[in-house]
Amino acid sequence: MSTILKVDNINVYYGSIHAIKGISFEVNEGEIVTLIGANGAGKSTTLNTISGLLHSKTGHIEFMGEPLNHVPSHKVVSKGLALVPEGRRIFLQMSVQENLDMGAFSRRGGNIDADMERVFEQFPRLKERRKQVAGTLSGGEQQMLAMGRALMSNPKLLMLDEPSMGLAPILVEQIFDIIKNLHKAGTTILLVEQNAQAALSVADRGYVLETGKIVTTGTGAELLASPAIKKAYLGG
Repeated sequence: MSTILKVDNINVYYGSIHAIKGISFEVNEGEIVTLIGANGAGKSTTLNTISGLLHSKTGHIEFMGEPLNHVPSHKVVSKGLALVPEGRRIFLQMSVQENLDMGAFSRRGGNIDADMERVFEQFPRLKERRKQVAGTLSGGEQQMLAMGRALMSNPKLLMLDEPSMGLAPILVEQIFDIIKNLHKAGTTILLVEQNAQAALSVADRGYVLETGKIVTTGTGAELLASPAIKKAYLGG
């Protein structure tokens, strides 16, 4: 199993605030890896740093064997790494179809129409609403659209930042079913999620962040069974 993403000893600051403190982890091809932790632990900061939206003062980030440290965020996408940001950030005034078209903006070549059909197979509701203005969709539908838009870039690694945030429990279940289906179809996923129970249930491996540091790692099953993790994150 080859390593697709390697994060080595990164330190990230917001001004004088040391947000990420020397963390290292990796994601192997075909895995779902999750980062869990309390609000403010540094999960989203980590994804934004990998994406090139923030920069690490030290350490290295490699994707598919190439350094990412000084690559602009728009070029990170074209290398095959897509982020579904926290809060979805879809283009509210555009239609569903136009949002998906924007997801393919950085691509060169490939059959975009075929990929669009694959997205519609994965998200039938988006196909039903392809002409609808995105801002009129429900929260769950907007999350599906954000995921579909990212998939239109044909990513080798899909990063999901809090995909269940603000959704009703039944929609959370749907989103995690979609994550499992994407994984079965061969998509490698790095998942940031406050719903530790749901995240660890689908993850091959997990890392626990506390105040910018990785404090525990293990398989999803190991972390689910850990008394310390149950007490801290699972209400056990």
